[in-house]
Amino acid sequence: MFFINGQQQDSLPASDRATQFGDGCFTTARIAEGEVCLVDAHLQRLQLACERLLIPFTDWAELQREMINMAKGNPRGVLKVIISRGAGGRGYSGASCLNPTRILSVSAYPAHYDLWRRDGIRLALSPVRLGRNPMLAGIKHLNRLEQVLIRAHLEQSDAEEALVLDSDGLITECCAANLLWRRGNDVFTPKMDQAGVNGIMRQFCLQHLAHSAFRVVEVHTGVEALLDADEVVVCNALMPVVPVRAYGDKTWSSRELYSFLAPLCEQTR
Repeated sequence: MFFINGQQQDSLPASDRATQFGDGCFTTARIAEGEVCLVDAHLQRLQLACERLLIPFTDWAELQREMINMAKGNPRGVLKVIISRGAGGRGYSGASCLNPTRILSVSAYPAHYDLWRRDGIRLALSPVRLGRNPMLAGIKHLNRLEQVLIRAHLEQSDAEEALVLDSDGLITECCAANLLWRRGNDVFTPKMDQAGVNGIMRQFCLQHLAHSAFRVVEVHTGVEALLDADEVVVCNALMPVVPVRAYGDKTWSSRELYSFLAPLCEQTR
C-alpha cells in the first residue's frame, strides 16, 4: 500500500527527481501494536536530511499524521517514508522544484529477524567499499547503489550480513545495519563523519549506553579491532538489535551487551 502526497497510488511522474537523480531521502520505521516506533526520531532524521540536501519540505505535521494513521491497526509491520525534491526539469538544477513529493508505504515485518535474534548471525567482508563524503555522511539519502551492490555480493555468501569498509579500509557499517562491538566495558562503534548512515537505532543505543556502566567510543579503525572484541552486535530500526556469532574464523558467544540493549530496544513505542 502506497500513499503519494496523501493519495493512495503507486506511480510517480517520470520527471520526479527521485527517479531522475535519486534526489531525496528516506527512513524505515518499525510498526508495533499499531504504533510507529521512535516516530519523533524518524521525523528528525528526515528533517536533518532535507536540510542537508536543501529540499524545501515543510509539511511535517501532515507527514506525522500520515505516519501515525498508516500504522494504526497494524500489529507488526514496516513503514517506509520517502521525500523527494519533486518533479523538475531534465538537468541537475532543482530550482523549479517547489513541491517536494512524500511517499509512504507499509509492508510486512521481516520474519527472519526473529531467528537472527535467537541464533545470532554471521558477517562476511564485503568487496564493495563505501565512498567517503562528509557532506552526505550520516544521512539516509536515496542514492543506495553501494548498498545494492553490497547486497548482491552478500547473497553469494553464506552470511546474513556484510561487514562494510570505506574506501580507506575503515570499518563503517553493515549492508542494512550499524555495528557495535564490546571489549570489556568499552563499546566501540564507527564514526559516521565520512561515510555510512547514522541509524536511528544506533543513536538510540548510544544514548542509553552513555548512561550505563559501559563506556562508548566512536572510532576510525580497521578490521583488526573487531577481531579483538569480546562481543559484536548489529542494529537497525527494524531488527532492532541482533548478536553476531561469527566473522570468518572468529566466533563470539558472549551476549552481555546484547542482553543490556535488547530489552531497551523493544520499548521504543
